[in-house]
Amino acid sequence: MSDLFEITIPNSDEYSAQSIQVLEGLEPVRHRPGMYIGGVDEQALHHLVAEILDNSMDEAVAGYANRIDVVLNADYSVTIIDNGRGIPIDAHPKYPNKSALEVIMTTLHSGGKFGGNAYKVSGGLHGVGLSVVNALSDKLVVEIAREKKLYRQIYSKGVPQGELEFIGNTTRKGTSITFHPDEEIFGVGAKLIPNKIYRMSRSKAFLFKGIKILWKCSPEVLSENDLTPSEAELHFPNGLKDFLDYQIGEKETVNRNIFFGESELANDEGKVEWAITWPLDENGFTYSYCNTVITPQGGTHELGFKTALLRSLKEYGEMANIKKAAQITSEDFLSDAAIILSLFIRDPQFQGQTKDKLTSAKATRLVEQAVKDSFDHWLTSDMENANALIEYVIERSEARKKKKEEKVQNRKTPTKRLRLPGKLADCSQNEPHDTEIFIVEGDSAGGSAKQGRDRVTQAILPLKGKILNVASASLEKILQNQEIKDLVEALGCGTKDNFREENLRYEKVIIMTDADVDGAHIASLLMTFFYQQMPKLIEGGHLYIATPPLYKVANGSKVFYAIDDEDKDKILAKEFKGNSKPDISRFKGLGEMSAMQLKETTMDKKRRTLLKVLIPNNVTEESREYAFETRRMVDRLMGKNPEPRFNFIIEKAKFVNDLDI
Repeated sequence: MSDLFEITIPNSDEYSAQSIQVLEGLEPVRHRPGMYIGGVDEQALHHLVAEILDNSMDEAVAGYANRIDVVLNADYSVTIIDNGRGIPIDAHPKYPNKSALEVIMTTLHSGGKFGGNAYKVSGGLHGVGLSVVNALSDKLVVEIAREKKLYRQIYSKGVPQGELEFIGNTTRKGTSITFHPDEEIFGVGAKLIPNKIYRMSRSKAFLFKGIKILWKCSPEVLSENDLTPSEAELHFPNGLKDFLDYQIGEKETVNRNIFFGESELANDEGKVEWAITWPLDENGFTYSYCNTVITPQGGTHELGFKTALLRSLKEYGEMANIKKAAQITSEDFLSDAAIILSLFIRDPQFQGQTKDKLTSAKATRLVEQAVKDSFDHWLTSDMENANALIEYVIERSEARKKKKEEKVQNRKTPTKRLRLPGKLADCSQNEPHDTEIFIVEGDSAGGSAKQGRDRVTQAILPLKGKILNVASASLEKILQNQEIKDLVEALGCGTKDNFREENLRYEKVIIMTDADVDGAHIASLLMTFFYQQMPKLIEGGHLYIATPPLYKVANGSKVFYAIDDEDKDKILAKEFKGNSKPDISRFKGLGEMSAMQLKETTMDKKRRTLLKVLIPNNVTEESREYAFETRRMVDRLMGKNPEPRFNFIIEKAKFVNDLDI
């Protein structure tokens, strides 16, 4: 091991009160936009539009607005107008020298959605949406029409450019906001995409029957091949049923009629609306929303909805004396269903400011209670339709069981019956050629890996916590360890003298851990296991280390991933010169990465980087020397005796110059 590190003791005088920086007003938003809108990429850019549109939708859901205008202007600014109550413009009691409008526009966590009086249900919760858009816009113009009077105020980068101005009398009412995203934040040339905003507006109109959204797009921003209409009136009186009809089109479905409806939640908590059908021989989808905000990662409302349907179908099967109904799982029943679910609820809890996932615990129970009776009635009122559905689901259940049995049978070795660990998500290809197994830590990382994998050739085995250090454990302890048992059973090739390379079930065994110190420790423990228990697996060239990124570096449409600090610095020097200020986010672990990010950076065979683990083959004098040194180093760092480890740390400590603490 080379002497690469050096400890630098900082001068305590350099760290004083002057080192403490206080960000005031909207400065935190401009300094760390990713904390508020998830980044500065294309998705984050369009999130600004969603924040303003959601506020107007909240007015509509509360019963104060029935029309919203959404306009994409020639300069790629966006104008959103509603005919609601209009943001209050009178002096705020806590800040008598400012209007309530200015407080809302310039202060985080301010708004009318905390007390529960102004809005029964709303998509905005934290009072940051409008102020965040203001902070990240180089120009924002807000007009308020209240009590037949029109007022205007202009902002730039979150700072008022003048006082609230009275414009004149008007017959209209409501709020109009025009904003242009700041290129300093999102990058020069970053532009809003017409079709994205149009589809966002259309989905909002589907979600609330009482709203009419008038879409308009300047011809200058539409490309030749863009099929987005320049003008459209979006109004769907049947709500989610119209939405699902639009999505399904002419596709044949298992059930004759869509199951749709709406129901009030218990205790006046809100309401839930749904539409679901089962496309024949087609992949399904699930679109869920809470207070008109899309929840792409689902959450507790989806869980309650699916639980209600599964319980109801099983009970119907029992009532109809269909014995095989008891074996139906949610995967058989709902994995290929086409589902649209919309929940309106008081004080929802989301995962993060971008609201990708609903986490309100009460939503599961409330939605389940509200939906189950309706599905019970739907099944019993049309038994022919219900029987067609349950036969379809039982057929899928039987096919799933048969496929699982065939998979196990086909992958058994000739010499012994192989039991696969239950947590293993196996690949579907039977032959080892071109197959891989990723060994990951924990269910969270395992979940992302399972979603991002190629199901045909890539298997996932999540392990709980840090694997046993086999270099310092007794044979009895090794044999009793469940994580080691699962690993050995999944590979199917045996250990030590019983190792048979021809029985190895995968061509590559890939260790995939977090890109931090803990991840490196887990990788070291796994390599120690393979080195001591399956050395021939390494000699055969089957063991690899995945290289997930530690950082995401983004500015507008430019997104890069960095393996470590050195890689990050190279990217910054090469790709972000001059005044460009990229957003740098550090991944806390694989479980924090989305399935798509994990696939793109670490699992996709065409784009990833793998490190091959090798040990010398003892053929030459040089390789024998390396082999001896390898064994010595493993014993020194991983063995039972702690003294050699302590001495190694003392010996090398003087070379450490960067401690990740």
